[in-house]
Amino acid sequence: MRRTCRISGPLLILLWVAHESNIVAQKTEYKIAAIGFYNFENLFDTLDTPDKDDIEFLPDGLRRYNSTTYWDKLDKLSEVVSRMGTDLTPDGPAILGCSEIETEIPLHDLVKNPMLANRNYQVIYRDGPDKRGVDVAMLYQPKYFTPEDIHSVSVNICGRDTLKDFFSRDILYVMGKLDGETIHIMVNHWPSRRGGEATTNDLRNHAACVCKTISDSILARDSAAKILIMGDLNDDPNNESVRKVLGAKKDKKKVSTGGYFNPWWSYYSKGLGTTAFNDSWGLFDQILVSEGWLNPAENNFYYYRSRIWNEDFMLTKTGQYKGFPLRTYEGDMYAGGYSDHLPVVLYFIKEKK
Repeated sequence: MRRTCRISGPLLILLWVAHESNIVAQKTEYKIAAIGFYNFENLFDTLDTPDKDDIEFLPDGLRRYNSTTYWDKLDKLSEVVSRMGTDLTPDGPAILGCSEIETEIPLHDLVKNPMLANRNYQVIYRDGPDKRGVDVAMLYQPKYFTPEDIHSVSVNICGRDTLKDFFSRDILYVMGKLDGETIHIMVNHWPSRRGGEATTNDLRNHAACVCKTISDSILARDSAAKILIMGDLNDDPNNESVRKVLGAKKDKKKVSTGGYFNPWWSYYSKGLGTTAFNDSWGLFDQILVSEGWLNPAENNFYYYRSRIWNEDFMLTKTGQYKGFPLRTYEGDMYAGGYSDHLPVVLYFIKEKK
C-alpha cells in the first residue's frame, strides 16, 4: 500500500490510498492549527513610564520614537502576522508567542489593527524584571484556544550562586485547551550574547534548565503531555542549551518519551536562519515539540510541518545586508522595516470527524 499526502486548499489534506489492482481514492479532511513565534524587535509604547522605559524609545529620545513611528511599526508587524500560516489556514496562527514588548498597550493596539481585528486575538502579558523593560507575551484566538493557567516563571529559580543577582526575561507559562485538547506552552526570551557567546553561555544554559524543570514537572504527571518551548533563545539548535540541557533532537525517530524534537535543525544545517549577525545567519527563534505531539492519534492534534516565514517583502533588498531581515532601525535611524528577526510557524493537524 502506498500513501502520499497533498494539500488542496487551505484546510484540506487529501490522502490517496493505492491498492494492488484497483485504485480507491479516500478523501480525509483534517483540521489545521498554526502556532508561531515572532520577536517584534523593540515594540515600545511612546509613554514615559517610570522604571520601565528604555529612554531611547521616547519622542524626545535618541531614536525619536514618536506616534508616527509607533503606528507605522504596528502596521508593519500586523502585515506579517496577518500573513503568517495562511498558506495552510486562512486564520493564521491560532497561538502566537512574541517577545521584545515593553507593555501590553502596544499589543492591544496591534490586535485592533484592521489587518488582524477580525481574528479577535486576545493578549496574555505579564510584566517582568528585564532592565530594558522588554517582556514576552502570547496572543491567541479564542475560537481555537482557551487558557486555563497562566503564570510567569523567573529564570533565577535554579539557585546558582553565580546568577543570584542576574535578572532576565521571565518565562511565560500558559496551559489551556487547543480545540478541547490540553497543551502547555513556555514563551521565552533567553539572555543575549552581549559580552560574547562563550561568556554568556552559562546564562542561556540556566534558562534552559528552568524550562527543563517545568517540563519535567508536567511530564511526571503525564508522560504524553503536549508541550511547546518557544522563543528567541539567543542560541542555535546545535548549542548546548538546546541540544544538551533540553536534549532536543534533530531526528523525530530518536525522540524518546519525555524528549523533544527540534524541527529547526534541518533549516540550520542548510545555512538558513531567522536573524543575522556579522553577515551570517543564526537560528535563534525556535519552537521545540515534545514527544507527545509526534505520534498521530485519533481525535488529537499532531505535528505536521514547520516553516520560517520569510516572504520577500520582509527582507533587505540592497546593500551590505541584502537578503537579511529588514529591521526597524539601522543604528539610531528609523529604517521602516518589520523586525530584525523572522518569525517561525509550526502546523499541527488532526482528522475531522
